[in-house]
Amino acid sequence: MTQLLRINSSSRLEGSHSAAVADACEAEFRQKHPGCRVITRNVADGSIPLIAQKTIEGFYAPQDALTDDLKAATVLSDELIAEIQGSDMLLLAVPIYNFSIPAALKAWIDQISRIGHTFSMDETGFKGLVKARRAVIVCAYGAEGYLQEEPFAAANFLEPYLKFLFGFLGIEKIEFVHVQGTATAAPQAFTGKLEEARSEARRVA
Repeated sequence: MTQLLRINSSSRLEGSHSAAVADACEAEFRQKHPGCRVITRNVADGSIPLIAQKTIEGFYAPQDALTDDLKAATVLSDELIAEIQGSDMLLLAVPIYNFSIPAALKAWIDQISRIGHTFSMDETGFKGLVKARRAVIVCAYGAEGYLQEEPFAAANFLEPYLKFLFGFLGIEKIEFVHVQGTATAAPQAFTGKLEEARSEARRVA
């Protein structure tokens, strides 16, 4: 069964522009893949904690050295990794917060970026182990000018980071959909921008 893993990272659990555009992508994906499974994680709801010392110890402990405490500390990571490894495509809804990704999304990334599970390392270097071949990342920007060759592009740490990260983990095709001016554009102009982003999201689904 085709599976889509959707990650919502906006602290706006209602009224999120990144989620609204991702909705269009998800709807198109469902049309293209009837009967598909969609797993949704709202990482900003507090369900994914920052990694702690026990979590890190569990990540690096040999299998035969995993105590009950270490197993408990890594059970969420195991669950999140199973979701990503069972998916054909990832769909992320990501607003820019202070020039980068939301802290809640970073917490999820720290749980799923795990040696021996989503990447490996040997004498030849690193190798990504994530089985999903595609990621669509919907990015929402309060202001405008964040895109390549635009005046504020140097302040956009969100896209370069996510592009590198998911490529490092083994995802071959990473596509970005942008909606800018969520806080600054005039209402009528923003309506047009939002619809353009939805159209692009449907195209890449």
